[in-house]
Amino acid sequence: MGRRKKIVDECERLMDEPEQIRNIAIAAHVDHGKTTLTDNLLAGTGMIADEGEATKLMMDTEEDEQERGITIDAANVSMTHEYDEQNHLINLIDTPGHVDFGGDVTRAMRAVDGALVVVDAVEGAMPQTETVVRQALREGVKPALFINKVDRLISELQEGPQEMQERLQKVIADVNELIRGMTEEMDDVDDWTVSVEDGTVAFGSALYMWGVSVNSMQRTGLDFGDIIDMERADERQELHEKTPLSNVVLDMVVEHFPNPVDAQPRRVPRIWRGDDELDIAEQMQLVDDDGEVVLMVTDIGMDPHAGEIATGRVFSGTLEKGQELYVSGTAGKNRIQSVGLYMGGEREEVDHVPAGNIAAVTGLKDAIAGSTVSSVEMTPFESIEHISEPVITKSVEAKSMDDLPKLIETLRQVSKEDPTIQIEINEDTGEHLISGQGELHLEVITQRIERNQGIPVTTGEPIVVYREAPRQATEEVEGISPNRHNRFYLTLEPMNEEIVEKIRLGEVSMDMPEQERREALQDAGMDKDSSQNVEHIYGTNILLDDTKGIQHLNETMELVIEGLEEALEDGPLAAEPVQGSLLRLKDARLHEDTIHRGPAQVIPAVRNAVHRALIHSGVALLEPMQDVRIDVPNEHMGAASGEIQGRRGRVDDMYQEGDLMVVEGIAPVDEMIGFSSDIRSATEGRASWNTENAGFEFMSDSLQKDKIMEIRERKGMKLELPEGADYLD
Repeated sequence: MGRRKKIVDECERLMDEPEQIRNIAIAAHVDHGKTTLTDNLLAGTGMIADEGEATKLMMDTEEDEQERGITIDAANVSMTHEYDEQNHLINLIDTPGHVDFGGDVTRAMRAVDGALVVVDAVEGAMPQTETVVRQALREGVKPALFINKVDRLISELQEGPQEMQERLQKVIADVNELIRGMTEEMDDVDDWTVSVEDGTVAFGSALYMWGVSVNSMQRTGLDFGDIIDMERADERQELHEKTPLSNVVLDMVVEHFPNPVDAQPRRVPRIWRGDDELDIAEQMQLVDDDGEVVLMVTDIGMDPHAGEIATGRVFSGTLEKGQELYVSGTAGKNRIQSVGLYMGGEREEVDHVPAGNIAAVTGLKDAIAGSTVSSVEMTPFESIEHISEPVITKSVEAKSMDDLPKLIETLRQVSKEDPTIQIEINEDTGEHLISGQGELHLEVITQRIERNQGIPVTTGEPIVVYREAPRQATEEVEGISPNRHNRFYLTLEPMNEEIVEKIRLGEVSMDMPEQERREALQDAGMDKDSSQNVEHIYGTNILLDDTKGIQHLNETMELVIEGLEEALEDGPLAAEPVQGSLLRLKDARLHEDTIHRGPAQVIPAVRNAVHRALIHSGVALLEPMQDVRIDVPNEHMGAASGEIQGRRGRVDDMYQEGDLMVVEGIAPVDEMIGFSSDIRSATEGRASWNTENAGFEFMSDSLQKDKIMEIRERKGMKLELPEGADYLD
């Protein structure tokens, strides 16, 4: 029997033993060594040859990942590991570290119970480290820490035991500060901070395949002094043989991460808001493989032979070929064609996948990333809220009109696979807009359309996505229908920033039970009466119904909401989305006959009222911002800070870290296009940098009108400010 077949058979056996399963993700800042660590684990469990140095990047299966040297797609693998004389099944997801692909990290965290956070010993906790820790904790996923590249502290920085321990303690303290800040308000977790003493921190070198933890030191008798001596004497192979990294990390995973039986009773109430009295709630919490099937889809991928593959966590029941299952938000059922496990880039078909496992399924044609798939109709899982929202857009056109149908189909597939990508398809003009997290995100998507689908495309220059937002409260505004028989009266005010943030993070939504939503809004500063009148939430805007006993309003409210959504989707200044508006419907006059208060009357009346209220509120453009961090040698510090300041940015801090200077600041996304080539030139290629989306800020008043006209011209709108917006002149 081949080695791979043995591993698959053992995985199949262990799938039925939920106490022996660990579902984990590896997450980190870009280039801190996640994928190299995963290669170690694959070698240690016999899935690839152990050749002393781990540089295979087995989980970067796409051609562009190998070329760029970064992980773009989350990749799944199942492996086995013996600990304490028992074999365990470890379902692992290797996630991207680049900020542009953060959506993959968020979705992966829904499928797992433990997150192994990897931090570079030299660079320490970086902005994206904070983001991945936050993503894990928001999903109720327990962290552990692996500090990588310790060999560099010894060989490059020539640090002794004392200096090394101080540096490593600082990394641990920084990560714990992030964990504490996030878990203080979580009443369903104990202390999740990590420490060397309790075995939730390991150190090592993923490249040279050695690692240590408190437990491994006790087992091998090696201490930090021995490791420094062996590393300096270039005895890395011997170090790897004495204390292999895969054993150290997988022992920590098995010992400290919860199995599904321990995790699901805590995680299910956090991510599912259905009735906890139902049998299905108990089945999910008990990891009942005989219960109703419940699968949460976290990823959609394409296989040239098998077609679409849905990957996700099985919370209850057992998946089998031929089952007909409901997909949330769609009609009818989908029939499962096959079920399997991922072994890196390969998918192995199996007979069944029971609760507590991560499965790869074909046949779920209606599923998208985030779908709930089940054998009975049920309340779906909470939607997966992505921390970042699209801030940059590119137009894509097929070079040949013959390729247009194929391009449209491919773009629909892209939005299914990656919900952080927004696609606007114009079948008439052939021009399509793709909006994503950054330049690299869109570059990768368009390259894959050409390379994987063979569709030659033309792409436009990057377009930045703006927002429109009110600046002050208004008095009552009237909206009149075209037939003049219906009138709506509303006021508008800027919304408290805390409420906007709660909506953005999914902590306030119309899907929540009403009482829970009221409490969340009141906690964020909304008064009690207002929280009881919430009629609709759209984007980060709220409509309150402050009316009393108006005849026919109930049956007209759907049209009111439609008019509101149209107005907020395309703001009055430049048809950009509106955010942070609190609208109050104060009164309405409606015609008695339904025919005179139909869509053609109500929708324009409400849309006009909302736009007029926004103008009265001093509505202005918000522009997306990015936090920027540049690590650079001392002599290039001035050039690096100049690159930020020359882009309408500001430098907030400059400090020494090791032998490098760190420059931290913030700049508009619009000005950051082309930054990578400029910073390389300015610092002779010696800078490393990271950008992180930092939300939206009001654009300077002096730039508002020019930018509005530029956007209006691009969209083919009239080149004049809307009536009443002369405050922007």
